Amino acid sequence: MKHDLLKLVEQGGCSAKLSASELAKALADLPKITNTNVLVDIETHDDAGVYKIYDDYALVQTTDFFPPVCSDPYDFGQISAANALSDVYAMGGQVLTALNIVLFPASLSLEILKEIFRGAQEKVNEAGGVIIGGHTITNDIPVCGLSVTGWVHPKKIITNTGAKSGDVLILTKQTGTGIIISARRNDLADEETYQSAIKTMKHLNKDAAEVMQKHEIRGATDITGFGLIGHALKMAQGSNVSMKINSKAIPVMNKVLDLIEMGCIPGAAFRNLEFAEKDCHFNAALDYNHKMLVADAQTSGGMLISAPTEKADKFLADLMKVGYPYSAVIGEVVKKKEKAIYVL
Repeated sequence: MKHDLLKLVEQGGCSAKLSASELAKALADLPKITNTNVLVDIETHDDAGVYKIYDDYALVQTTDFFPPVCSDPYDFGQISAANALSDVYAMGGQVLTALNIVLFPASLSLEILKEIFRGAQEKVNEAGGVIIGGHTITNDIPVCGLSVTGWVHPKKIITNTGAKSGDVLILTKQTGTGIIISARRNDLADEETYQSAIKTMKHLNKDAAEVMQKHEIRGATDITGFGLIGHALKMAQGSNVSMKINSKAIPVMNKVLDLIEMGCIPGAAFRNLEFAEKDCHFNAALDYNHKMLVADAQTSGGMLISAPTEKADKFLADLMKVGYPYSAVIGEVVKKKEKAIYVL
């Protein structure tokens, strides 16, 4: 029997991610990490941790997992892997190894589990890494992801703290996956629109990371569950700057704005707005649909990159050349103002 994994999520009533505000409260009183080999930790809310092994070699470590964002188990394996691997790429690193993290219903066919594993393995292979094990337990609904280890040169780490006033902001992928998946759950997204979301979520950020290193970029983050507004906020705060985002310049998948107009807005988008709103200024002329677009929770989204203005044209051309045709300048970094983010 063929199972629609998205329908299983509905039945299980699972939320994909804690809100950013809830997470901040949970982490608030933890003791600070003190180790001279830890080059990046949770303090800056970066995408992964970095631990120095040698003067020219540091490990990048991360983990990510979630319930299905699509119907097909093979696609689910591919997307969950691409999403977890993205944290290594956001730091400018290369993937080494990965471990499967899977929760799986005992009532489902093991053929479904096999397809999830196959999708994840093929995506890790594409990344140049290798899956060397993992852990699987039973659960009411499937949950899938990876624990990933990569490496980066300690002097070439890309972080949330690297944005500089005068830089431009570049986004490498179209947005709207959260909106489309929400619409699909309610049978409101057509097959072409749905497949466009699947395609972009499967697309690795590997080549974008290599282009960032080529151009000596030092400030970037990938856009995932906290949406463009949430991840931009963390980057602005970490870098002690403000950012101006032109919502009309954001690359967006076909029909996404129409779906927002129809009310296909996942709960995570409202939670992301709640988290970011006190530190953001939304222009009075900004329409509701674009406000919700910047808050849309992405899965395996693109990179938000802070690039020196003089490098922007060549940098964009290189991104497009290696397979990111929707890369676009969506804003600028400015000196710290009253608010961290200004959305126009």
